Amino acid sequence: MKMTSRKLSDLLKQRLQHENRSFFFDREKDTLRVEDQTTKKGITLELPPIIAKWETKKEEAIDEIVYYVSEAMEAMGGSGQEMSGKEAGIYPVIRSTSFPDQTGDGIPLVYDDHTAETRIYYALDLGKTYRLIDSRMLEKENWTKERIRETASFNLRSLPSVVKQDTVAGNYFYFFRANDGYDASRILNDSILHEYKQAAEGELAISVPHQDVLILADIRNESGYDILGQMSMSFFASGTVPITALSFLYNEGRLEPVFIMAKSRPKKD
Repeated sequence: MKMTSRKLSDLLKQRLQHENRSFFFDREKDTLRVEDQTTKKGITLELPPIIAKWETKKEEAIDEIVYYVSEAMEAMGGSGQEMSGKEAGIYPVIRSTSFPDQTGDGIPLVYDDHTAETRIYYALDLGKTYRLIDSRMLEKENWTKERIRETASFNLRSLPSVVKQDTVAGNYFYFFRANDGYDASRILNDSILHEYKQAAEGELAISVPHQDVLILADIRNESGYDILGQMSMSFFASGTVPITALSFLYNEGRLEPVFIMAKSRPKKD
């Protein structure tokens, strides 16, 4: 069966059906919005990336999206999301620069610029999901942005890392996949980047294709760039929350976005 946006939309509506939910399929934008009828809060899903994931993972891809949306909708409608007393559950999350900068209610989200391709948002962990922190939450509890930033950075450094190594054509690739929702966020842990930079025999390249993976690559020959580019595109297409298919070079503590061109060294953006 060939999956189309309309078929996927109908399937997700069926799986996510709830007495207090509305669904809005936008054929032109290829999106499906799931919205709580009472609060008018909801999630807008981009369907093409989900279709791409379905082509390789079939029902598992649908199960993942249903779980993600269900948990997020529950979090939006729930209570007990105060930050005070829950400081240990505040973390930074990486998103693309195209990610919305405000909630569905028009409340500005708290974020910092990161690179030309990415931003740093801040989240309150709720167990199975998390809520992005907005300016209203800061005002309500009299928190400053600096306090959020420092708390999230401290908590990120405390997270254990799960790393898998692979060697392809003489190049070394390290995949951070603890599946805790903050794998991509580890790009903000300077001690990790510095450690791998010091150990690298070639150039250290970095990719954050989606929120559940961080790829560090010790590029030791020309083919390494092509391999990393292919990996990044594959992960980007299959991720529940895609970030960017572009990669970065890490030099002197700075991230430089690069376009990885086939059969050549990368060109800086």
